[in-house]
Amino acid sequence: MNWWETGAVLSLILALLALLLLALAPVGWRAGWWHFRFAFTWLMTASGMGALAAVIVALGVLLLGWSELSASRCTMAAIGLVLGAGLVWVPWHYDRVRKTVPRIHDITTDVENPPEFVAVLPARSAENAATAVYGGAELARLQKAAYPDVAPLELPLPAPKAFDLALSVAKSMPGWHIVAADPASGRIEASQTSRWFRFTDDVVVRVNEHGSGSRVDMRSLSRQGRSDFGVNAARIRLFMAGLRKRLA
Repeated sequence: MNWWETGAVLSLILALLALLLLALAPVGWRAGWWHFRFAFTWLMTASGMGALAAVIVALGVLLLGWSELSASRCTMAAIGLVLGAGLVWVPWHYDRVRKTVPRIHDITTDVENPPEFVAVLPARSAENAATAVYGGAELARLQKAAYPDVAPLELPLPAPKAFDLALSVAKSMPGWHIVAADPASGRIEASQTSRWFRFTDDVVVRVNEHGSGSRVDMRSLSRQGRSDFGVNAARIRLFMAGLRKRLA
């Protein structure tokens, strides 16, 4: 086996090792082997570095030594290149998002009087989650700067009908688990768990009378971590878009 064939095998091994590290990151967190910060800071970083090494080795082999490679070794190098490139993208993407959004995880359409959580509090307590007490003026300032479009929605419907519409949209949201629906207080609470790391975020929707119609406010709060990578704001946007679509 010459150097180029050895390099082809090495690129595939490095890519597979990077894949293993990336797969272990959430598995270990969910199994209680390590904290999720270790998974993000160390395992994902190591995965990205291994994947980058696989890409470099595979490119060198394919560009400089392709004429001396057997078909099987050429295939190995190609797999190492493609798999490595995909695995490089994962930590790069998370790092890019982390740097473009504020380190907050509590987003609401009403920063002056945020909807309050009630029904999900026992589950948050059992998970030793972050506080559900709103962070005040500084949190509001950071949110407004990053997500100026997150705002309440006014509906030309009486509050009971607006509540029924909001509950119908909530039930249709992918991955939402409805925890409570109280028409008397106009409050809907739900939770959603991510597929990869199994992080759970909690949602509360509040429907109140407003003028001749009603106003819908929403709050989305992560249980773990400091930064939510923008998912809570995206969740509010998606829900409000669903309401507008149903109303139209």
